[in-house]
Amino acid sequence: MMKIAIGSDHGGFQLKERIKEHLQSKEYEVEDFGTHSTQSVDYTDFAEKVTEAIIQGQCEKGILICGTGLGISIAANKVPGIRAALVGDCFSAKMSRLHNNANILALGGRVTGPDLAVEIVNIWLDTPFEGGRHERRVNKMTDIERKYSK
Repeated sequence: MMKIAIGSDHGGFQLKERIKEHLQSKEYEVEDFGTHSTQSVDYTDFAEKVTEAIIQGQCEKGILICGTGLGISIAANKVPGIRAALVGDCFSAKMSRLHNNANILALGGRVTGPDLAVEIVNIWLDTPFEGGRHERRVNKMTDIERKYSK
């Protein structure tokens, strides 16, 4: 079964716990990189931990959650090889995998209800990358990363 890295700041803590419980009930292996309370922390620290786990091959995919999902997704996307998609609806969840091959799902703990978030997670994990013409576009994203990381 797939191993999923999960992390959040204080604004995403409660939703992280709900999603983690859901994933474990579906027998996914979950690596929780924190935070482990609602005490104020910096989302950047948890974005870095989850992205590192994916880049190093320790986990196949990741889920990141902060209050809005904005800051944590921006931080994650600073790491070459990461395609973090901030998603708040089911169609975008599907398309982020189908066309963009997103390897991190970002959610907003203060803007996405827990039932919708679980539905988004299910769709995101169940949707394969379509490849084809989309492979060329994903490769172009990688080319842009290489160009500006020099």
